[in-house]
Amino acid sequence: MNDSSSVARLVAALRDELDRYSEGEKIPSSRALITQYQVSPVTVSRAIAALAAEGLVSSQPGAGVFKAAVRRRAAAGDVSWQEVALSADPPHSALDVGPRTADAAGVLATLTSPPPEVIDLNGGYLNVVLQPERALAAALARAGRRPGTWSRPPVEGVTELREWFARDIGGLSGSLDASDVLITAGAQSALTTALRALAAPGSPVLVESPTYPGMLAVARAAGLRPVPVPVDADGVRTDLLEDAFAATRARVFVCQPLFHNPTATVLSPQRRTEVRDIARAAGAFVIEDDFARRLVHSDTPPLPQALAADDPDGVVVHVRSLTKAASPSLRIGALTARGPAFERLRAIQAVDSLFVPRPLQETALELVGSPAWTRHLRNLADALRDRRTTLLKALSQTLPDLLPATTPRGGYHLWLRLPDGSNERAIAANALRHGVAVSSGTPYFTAEAPAPYLRLSYVSTPGTTHLTEGIHRLHQALTSLQELRPEASDRRR
Repeated sequence: MNDSSSVARLVAALRDELDRYSEGEKIPSSRALITQYQVSPVTVSRAIAALAAEGLVSSQPGAGVFKAAVRRRAAAGDVSWQEVALSADPPHSALDVGPRTADAAGVLATLTSPPPEVIDLNGGYLNVVLQPERALAAALARAGRRPGTWSRPPVEGVTELREWFARDIGGLSGSLDASDVLITAGAQSALTTALRALAAPGSPVLVESPTYPGMLAVARAAGLRPVPVPVDADGVRTDLLEDAFAATRARVFVCQPLFHNPTATVLSPQRRTEVRDIARAAGAFVIEDDFARRLVHSDTPPLPQALAADDPDGVVVHVRSLTKAASPSLRIGALTARGPAFERLRAIQAVDSLFVPRPLQETALELVGSPAWTRHLRNLADALRDRRTTLLKALSQTLPDLLPATTPRGGYHLWLRLPDGSNERAIAANALRHGVAVSSGTPYFTAEAPAPYLRLSYVSTPGTTHLTEGIHRLHQALTSLQELRPEASDRRR
């Protein structure tokens, strides 16, 4: 039995035992609990801490542990006044978009863990079996021993970590240095800072269509108006991007050139140049969300460098994070920018959060500087390839009409085109009833979707057998809704 299960069992047992005690009554000593439940002192200590965190016991040094007084919930007041207060923002300009809201449905869908019996083909983070837990623990321990770890860091971030990101993003050309890098609390925080710094409330911001729902949520929460620019097999349609800049006079375009979420496309070499040139001509910034740089598969061809690595004029503001490839709790990312834009980004982040905690920065620095990080990335690339292959094989055997036109070589998801007329929300809901969680395509579009889609993630399950079973359950859900029609096999994707 591992430590976590031992603690969980002891917590459950003590929680039941507390029903026999009166408020303020002392419970047995740690020594007595060790003997009674045949567990280690560490297990008892952790169990007591867990009960204290729940407010069920209180510890009094030198006296013992006592059953805590029951907290009485205060009577609910009348909060209906807030509906008016939150909706009564006065208009500020002709571009005012109305009351400020934060639609987090798309974000929360990827953060919500389904019940244990449900296979998760929806999540956006590595399952614990794919995370470098030992390397993270060792990095945290080493960081904790560093002198000054708990002192206040520079607002821009720890210099050594900024230097590492500059090399990682700028590549061998050395086009970036530490002075161009701002450490952030992950990519989502970086996107929030960038959009708030570069676009005025009420203004348009150009986005790929489809795109990451979390980015759309950030834009709308900042009072911006997302304007879609369609994506095809070579990435964003640059002919339409140029038209969109001309029509909207937008000053920001957000894109994911590498393993785009959700389509997994890679921006073609010609369009990479065109994106920068079109934005420069429009006097606009490109926010490059490079979220999947460390999610390559072991059969991935050599990657193109970041758009920011060849950008002397400071058109590109680059976003990169360690979170996706390491752990959802290692919320460390970086923004790179040149010129006055960097000062604006720095000021916005300082106002919002002051700085990123230094212990987390030092841990990240220890992690990426260790041989274990290189080994982890190599193992992760193999695992992603195997999981992608397993999911595609299961689809080809069970739902061949839904196979994507091309095989992604990076990222962690498949984008499935459903037959015309399919109700993707009903399919996702019915899939959950059949024990598999999938994402409907609607949240990935800024307006009406041109067709129904599902997105399947293959990194949130414990193993490949769960992926095969997940597709089996999805097939059952589709069959029960009679969504697969004979003519679907004739549809040209």
